Amino acid sequence: MADTEVSWEDFKKEAASLADRARDEGSIVLFRGQASSEWRLQTTLERSGLLEEVADYYRTALRVKPEVEAYTGLTWSDEPSIYEIERDVLAGYDTFSSVMLRGSLPHYSYLAYLRHHGFPSPLLDWSASAMVAAFFAFRGADAENVAIYAFRERDASGMKTGGSDEPVIRLLGPYVAAPKRHFAQRSYYTVCTQWQEVSPYFLEHTNVCKPFDPKADFQQDILFKFVLSNSQRREVIRELAEYNLSAYTLFGSEEGLMESLAMRAEFD
Repeated sequence: MADTEVSWEDFKKEAASLADRARDEGSIVLFRGQASSEWRLQTTLERSGLLEEVADYYRTALRVKPEVEAYTGLTWSDEPSIYEIERDVLAGYDTFSSVMLRGSLPHYSYLAYLRHHGFPSPLLDWSASAMVAAFFAFRGADAENVAIYAFRERDASGMKTGGSDEPVIRLLGPYVAAPKRHFAQRSYYTVCTQWQEVSPYFLEHTNVCKPFDPKADFQQDILFKFVLSNSQRREVIRELAEYNLSAYTLFGSEEGLMESLAMRAEFD
């Protein structure tokens, strides 16, 4: 994918055009900001070095769940148990596919909480708002260029294909009992998996996502990449502040408040 630099004004026009077209075709386009255009499209799980086998990840996440609940005062359902998850995801591709790719993602609410609070996660987070993505791109950027990605799961046909020997991306919607920041950030998530021999693994999204091809008759998991110069950071952050987009409004924490105040002082 060629990294063509665009201005902030051009990005806003392109993002609006993508969103309008997707809406007209009964679809949705999602956005993700990254503070360096050199960074790969990776989940925090991929960056952590933890095992990426699906069953192993669930064992780890559910093992720490009682401690998370004890310290936060929150509770999540204990169903399905790790034994049921192991049974379903290791029973073969068809059973795994019915659970992980077409059914309700096990412990989705709990996994969304982990993602928003720093625990390594296989969920790649996106926003329905291009402006929210822009905030995350420019928030603490010190690289020469930042990147804002746009993702569209299905083209105008509304179809999606796949097979047992191929990696696949599943889109997870916004309607889940999740932290307030999930809703403030208009969050969606994607998870990429592949069945490998006897068990499924989480996989990097770049194994599946493809750049938009205007000549293709059919496309899925389409990725657009916009590269913007970090020299526009002051302009962008100031404009987003006018929309009340800040670390405090997007995180709702004391740390977010301090970050927002420091950023305001920097630009004022």
